[in-house]
Amino acid sequence: MKSFMAKKEEIKRDWYIVDATGQTLGRLASKISPILTGKNKPIYTPHVDTGDYVILLNAEKIKMTGKKADDKLFRWHTGYMGGLKERTYGEMLEKQPRKLLERTIKGMLPKSKLGKKMGMKLKVYAGNEHPHEAQNPTKIEL
Repeated sequence: MKSFMAKKEEIKRDWYIVDATGQTLGRLASKISPILTGKNKPIYTPHVDTGDYVILLNAEKIKMTGKKADDKLFRWHTGYMGGLKERTYGEMLEKQPRKLLERTIKGMLPKSKLGKKMGMKLKVYAGNEHPHEAQNPTKIEL
């Protein structure tokens, strides 16, 4: 039995639409990250990007369980002295829901050049419209 290794030329990438309305943040992210990495395909190869594109709609309608919206903090540094900034997840959901979902999902991808390529295949939109109709995306329920 020979080992199978996917080649860049053989990979067929699909486009999927996921509606985030009423979904839990972490559970949705843990279902989307295998699609981006390609682990849901039989041709998965760890050192090759075999994943598909994912369009995530209605990012502002996502929910969080417990008191995460008030207690959990979103931190970043501006690069200047004393530039550590923080907001609660609830504030981020109001102001920048796209950024909150992107960071959560990309945090579940590999921390490498390959992981960055996988993260670029994620398209997050706060509303219900997207500019990717030409790719004929398939709607999936997670």
